[in-house]
Amino acid sequence: RCENLVEIYFQLQQQVMAASTELGPELLPRLLERLNEVLSSLVKSSFLVEKQPPQVLKTQTKFQASVRFLLGPQLLKAAPKPYMVRADMVTEKQARELELSNYSNTLSESTGEILHNMVGLETNPTSATCCANFKNVLLKKIKRCERKGSESVTEEKCAVLFSTNVTLTPSNISIHLQVLSLPIVVIVHGNQDNNAKATVLWDNAFSDTERVPFVVAERVPWEKMCDTLNLKFMAEVQTTKGLLKDHYFFLAQKIFNDHSATSPEDFQNRHVSWAQFNKEILPGRGFTFWQWFDGVLDLTKRCLKSYWSDRLIMGFISKQYVCKLLSMEQEGTFLLRFSDSEIGGVTIAYVIRGKDGSSQVENIQPFSAKDLSIRSLGDRIRDLGQLRNLYPNIPKDQAFGSHYNKEQTGKD
Repeated sequence: RCENLVEIYFQLQQQVMAASTELGPELLPRLLERLNEVLSSLVKSSFLVEKQPPQVLKTQTKFQASVRFLLGPQLLKAAPKPYMVRADMVTEKQARELELSNYSNTLSESTGEILHNMVGLETNPTSATCCANFKNVLLKKIKRCERKGSESVTEEKCAVLFSTNVTLTPSNISIHLQVLSLPIVVIVHGNQDNNAKATVLWDNAFSDTERVPFVVAERVPWEKMCDTLNLKFMAEVQTTKGLLKDHYFFLAQKIFNDHSATSPEDFQNRHVSWAQFNKEILPGRGFTFWQWFDGVLDLTKRCLKSYWSDRLIMGFISKQYVCKLLSMEQEGTFLLRFSDSEIGGVTIAYVIRGKDGSSQVENIQPFSAKDLSIRSLGDRIRDLGQLRNLYPNIPKDQAFGSHYNKEQTGKD
């Protein structure tokens, strides 16, 4: 515990002072200076961000954050009034310079204007905590820095720097405390949110714990990407049913634009780049892989959570593979997949048979979140008489019956 280490420090300090005569005029100052360096390092490392600011932060929008000084209750109890903690926006370059100086440098200029950015470092005797709670902060504007090549504003990472000066008792040492938040992407319009989330997800998932701010790999193993997409999907949709091996195979074919592979193992040694994830437009489409995947996330979270959790949606499957699965099935067999051509759409593929006995797979126009908010997916499936059995052979009323809404009658 930090408190125990501080106690050890003060004991050492007393022992050094008690032995001052024996140590002599040369060794004593050096020992005291070294002890102060150790104390300073310990104190600085106990200043932490407790509640992170939003990692996608829109200007002119209020947000909250808090910092905690672990040693505050012990070292600041004799302070006549609370010390003030300041919050400033810093660029990636400024964050890197602070990190490389081991936070001995101080910030020369803030890269954005934050309102209500000064908060007292308050000690709570009941909980024995020392915190500064920023409850009503607002980023008024941001000063953009020069970007490299094709880099967009939603790839630009900033951070909030929290700083304060404290004087420790009983040693009377003055220490400058500063700590950086996690990387933040600042946006000025809601239509930038999707791409900003991609930058944050990539950084959170693939950056090293110890790194120069905010360096992150440009290419990562496909297996790591699979884990990330799965965790993101489960967290966002709030389901315990994650992605399956077949889903990863479909996603790999999509992101690598490679349909020659015959099994998921064909992709296991591949690496995926940031450009493939959210810069390159998918062939024949007007959006990136992440924009498409995020649309699926949003649709599932808003309208399809219970269907997905009941494993009624195959979802991540290509139109070609659907035809292969359904071509030999009886008429009226259907399955649900996420639309390839639209962002945030779910479509129903089903079998029809001609008079000559030949089968054909039809795809119903994709349903969007707006469509499903008007009439639920379960009720739409009940409405469609041509749908009989959920693939491979589950009567639709058995599969979806619990998702049907009780029909209203009369004037209602």
